[in-house]
Amino acid sequence: MIFVAKPIMIQGTMSNVGKSLITAALCRIFRQDGLKTAPFKSQNMALNSHVTPDGLEIGTAQAMQAAAALTEPSVFMNPILLKPTDNKGSEVIVNGEVRGYMRAAEYFKYKKQLIPDIMNAYKKLDAEYDVIVIEGAGSPAEINLKKDDIVNMGMAKMADAPVLLVGDIDRGGVFAQLYGTVMLLDDDERRRVKATIINKFRGDMGLLHPALSMIEELTNVKVAGVVPYERFNIEDEDSLSDRLTRKAAGVIDIAVIRFPRISNFTDFDAFSCSKYARVRFVERADELLSPDMIVLPGSKSTVSDLMWMRENGLEDAVKKSACPIFGICGGYQMLGEKIIDECGAERRGEYRGMGLLPVVTRFRTEKTRVLVKGTLGEIEGALKGLSGAEFEGYEIHMGESSREGKIVSKNDVYGTYIHGIFDKCAARVVECLCEKKGISPSLSADIDMSEVREREYDRLADVVRKSLDMELIYKILNGEV
Repeated sequence: MIFVAKPIMIQGTMSNVGKSLITAALCRIFRQDGLKTAPFKSQNMALNSHVTPDGLEIGTAQAMQAAAALTEPSVFMNPILLKPTDNKGSEVIVNGEVRGYMRAAEYFKYKKQLIPDIMNAYKKLDAEYDVIVIEGAGSPAEINLKKDDIVNMGMAKMADAPVLLVGDIDRGGVFAQLYGTVMLLDDDERRRVKATIINKFRGDMGLLHPALSMIEELTNVKVAGVVPYERFNIEDEDSLSDRLTRKAAGVIDIAVIRFPRISNFTDFDAFSCSKYARVRFVERADELLSPDMIVLPGSKSTVSDLMWMRENGLEDAVKKSACPIFGICGGYQMLGEKIIDECGAERRGEYRGMGLLPVVTRFRTEKTRVLVKGTLGEIEGALKGLSGAEFEGYEIHMGESSREGKIVSKNDVYGTYIHGIFDKCAARVVECLCEKKGISPSLSADIDMSEVREREYDRLADVVRKSLDMELIYKILNGEV
């Protein structure tokens, strides 16, 4: 098969080594250099997802990488999305639409049937772009899974793509990671690895430098560069994301319930831009303390996560709190009077909600997927300052709630289906909470996360461009290495 676009693939020695951000950085760098660039990930497993302009569902990372490449997100950038619903199986989304639920063993037997979907998506991008930056998943050296791989070396072979292998030095053992991964590859797979990248470095380069030539000699693969440890305010989908445990300072304390199946936790990124706010993710009742606002975020398993809250005491602790409570998507559904699942979308039956909002949610077999934008109407209570605020985001949910309006509120309890609701109005929320607390902050204009992220993509590209041997990267891209 002859391809037009030039591919380059980012694989990792394990999960969470930084593949998504390195992919995003290269998307922005190639675009800055005048090449029309698209990201691609054949199969993604994540609870964070995004809606494309044509109302289809892809992984958040690919939507983020498309933004870095200054192009619209497309379902062709992520033809297969797996959203775990429990420890044994996932919702399988193919070409942006739900194909059904499959247990892990069932999907493992089935996935090779999806190769035509993968290659059709890839060919669509190939016809439109100059460069395709492909992201792998986990590690290519899972020797029990390699035979039927469709996302790492299997994808590299289908696209005839050279590979850059990324290792995470911050977690330790990076040279064992790189050497072990390369040595566990088959000969033809090993030949595809054209360079390695050491990511998340903090320390003295003088101490690290001698090891670079040693690992090059051991693996017979060039080190393309060492990328320093940096934090970027860019949407992150990995379940291992350090933002879920990160500590921050701020006089306004926002407690987010960390459900076992939390989804779209990037909804709160805008608060990190405020020096007055801090976001904490809470798993136990004794961690809740006395926050200034509690947020119930999205959930892939709304009923199960509601039962989890009920059993561990968090539901009672939230209901006894005197602060504003805000629910988004699944969290909004939990705040209502009841959840009715007659179709078996999650668990058939009728379930008592938290009773804090006058809404009833009925699950449907069809998933709502839509981009939304507009202006909020009149908001009551502690967050009345949000009245008239502009919003832009997306809805992605199985249920329908019987109360109309973009935000439903009662007695300082608020609910909405809009992901990204705070992206343009986080400063107003913080100002409202400061006022309730008797603080008079000197706040600037509303934070616009689209502008923040755009600056962060440029900063990410600048850091990675300075860290990598871009001459070598271009030689690899052009098939000269």
